[in-house]
Amino acid sequence: MTVAIRFARRIDGMKASEIRELLKLVDRADVISFAGGIPDPALFPADAARAAYAQALAHPEAALQYGVSEGYAPLREHIAAQMTRDGVPASPENILVTAGSQQGLDFLAKSLITARDTVLTEYPTYLGALQAFSAYEPRYDRLRLQGGNRTPASYMGRAAAHGGAVKALYLVPDFANPTGLSLTLPEREAALGLARELGAVVIEDAAYRPLRFSGADLPSLQALDVAASGGLEQSRVAYCGTFSKTVAPGMRVGWICAARELIVKLTLINQASALHVSSVNQMAMHALICDGLDASIAGARAHYRRKRDALLDALERYLPAIARTVPEGGLFSWATLPEGVDAAALLQRSLSEVGVAFVPGGAFHPDGGGANTLRLSYSLPTTERIEEGIWRLAKLL
Repeated sequence: MTVAIRFARRIDGMKASEIRELLKLVDRADVISFAGGIPDPALFPADAARAAYAQALAHPEAALQYGVSEGYAPLREHIAAQMTRDGVPASPENILVTAGSQQGLDFLAKSLITARDTVLTEYPTYLGALQAFSAYEPRYDRLRLQGGNRTPASYMGRAAAHGGAVKALYLVPDFANPTGLSLTLPEREAALGLARELGAVVIEDAAYRPLRFSGADLPSLQALDVAASGGLEQSRVAYCGTFSKTVAPGMRVGWICAARELIVKLTLINQASALHVSSVNQMAMHALICDGLDASIAGARAHYRRKRDALLDALERYLPAIARTVPEGGLFSWATLPEGVDAAALLQRSLSEVGVAFVPGGAFHPDGGGANTLRLSYSLPTTERIEEGIWRLAKLL
């Protein structure tokens, strides 16, 4: 007989990640996986990391000790300087170091969302963000920045009808997970204008921003808002950055850049949650990025561009009738199958018959839509495996 546990109501809204489950297949030699957006281990700076940890451990009184909740001071200074170069004049007091940007999403949701409040997001959107937000029992409303006719009043009215307010807009403006698409400059300005009218915070998920392969650089949402509002302290954008895609995900080092008022509240959440990010990891990451971040980013851009090109070339040759996005950066392309084809059912056959994994698109839709879509990540397979995997998938289709 098992114990009867009375869970909190929020547990009912928490679902297992389809991506995390599919990642269990990565080690199977017979499966070619386009599922997880996992950085390629070939890019990990193993030798530099050994040296960086040795450098950190030369000071065990700091590396192995508790640290301040805001984060390792030299690392925060470096990140603030990095944000300043990207158009957001910031000080270390505007930076909170987090365990990857995923923890940043959780902290922001905890600080902003009360049950029945509304989060506006594009459909489809990042599954991990939906998981982070859903623990706090929001409702989701579809944000249409192109071709929609929704007014701020209509968003506020629907939110009020459900017993809450519009608290946040969540956006991945650069090379979005899952679509690989980026917001245009007019779309970025429209999102910021809407947030101002709603009095809502904009959560900018910038995990893939450094990985641009082609096209013109666009300012971040936070840089645009800082320019329009007069400074970071007047900005309503919370920027979530990470070193997971450019250095190493296992170190779990990311950050939030925001107005000091918000950083103070988020720091209190961190104190109650984890106290702080691992001191030795922060110190080692600081050593790594001081010596080689630009080279790491340049290498990652070239590496993933080759893989993106291999994926698009294989799709063009083997599945020319399937619509797909052409990302200018990041790790993903988004494919749309003919109406009536269910990607979740296709995945089961794909795994059992041809040994190819992908993520069905329905996982990225808060309303359960997108049944005939799927996400393809080109980050992990070799270019040869990418071609083989698309050929197998084409044979099945």
